[in-house]
Amino acid sequence: MRRAAAVLAVLLPVVPAAAAPTTVNWTVQPATAAGPDGRRWIEHTLEPGGQVTEHLAVRNLGDTSAVFTLSAADGCLTAKGRFNMLPSDRPSAGGGTWVSVPGTVTVGAGRTVVVPFSITAPAGVTPGDHPAGIAASIAGSRGTVQVESRVGFRLMLRAAGMLRPSVTADRITLGYARTWNPFQPGTVRVTYTGDEHRERPPRRARNRRGVRPAARAGPAPAPPPPADAAGPGPRGGPPVGNRLTQWITLRT
Repeated sequence: MRRAAAVLAVLLPVVPAAAAPTTVNWTVQPATAAGPDGRRWIEHTLEPGGQVTEHLAVRNLGDTSAVFTLSAADGCLTAKGRFNMLPSDRPSAGGGTWVSVPGTVTVGAGRTVVVPFSITAPAGVTPGDHPAGIAASIAGSRGTVQVESRVGFRLMLRAAGMLRPSVTADRITLGYARTWNPFQPGTVRVTYTGDEHRERPPRRARNRRGVRPAARAGPAPAPPPPADAAGPGPRGGPPVGNRLTQWITLRT
């Protein structure tokens, strides 16, 4: 998982609410009971059933008091590979469900309020990474559009236990393209859908990776690009071409 804080802002349908104060700007940071502690994210490895108490600090940079909604949700990756958390209208099933946080907090103008929250790993949880995010939000309106603005940070949560990395693949398709030179081998392109189990909970993913021939004709192909390990779920580049071979094996 990429070690970076996240600033979260989404536009989505929400329950109609009064317009948010136009002058409110705010920050949300990891903290101790005494105040912000300089961390950019919170990271914990818990045994199944284990619990830890943490704190977040909400700072109101605006010129009026504001009521912020506090929430946690599963972590996810955007289309550009950046960390985010599920929008409030989508239920969480992973790390977001580990977090218990008060529903709201009122912060005066120019003030900072520290809020405690708990993280509990469910009994029987699958070992591996269960990323999540926690945020403070204000709902309001822009004309006829309901808007929810969120600011928060990443929770890098892991369940302790034995990891069993593996990969299975199905729906394998092969395509062969000839070269203009009849004395040179062509290119095999492989696409597959698979279940990948690495150092994170099993997750169904449409994954397109490179392949490496176990036996080949012609020069060795370039190695496939590395996987993007920025967050939950496997990610990778498009399939890469390899020299025609008698047989090939999938590589992740």
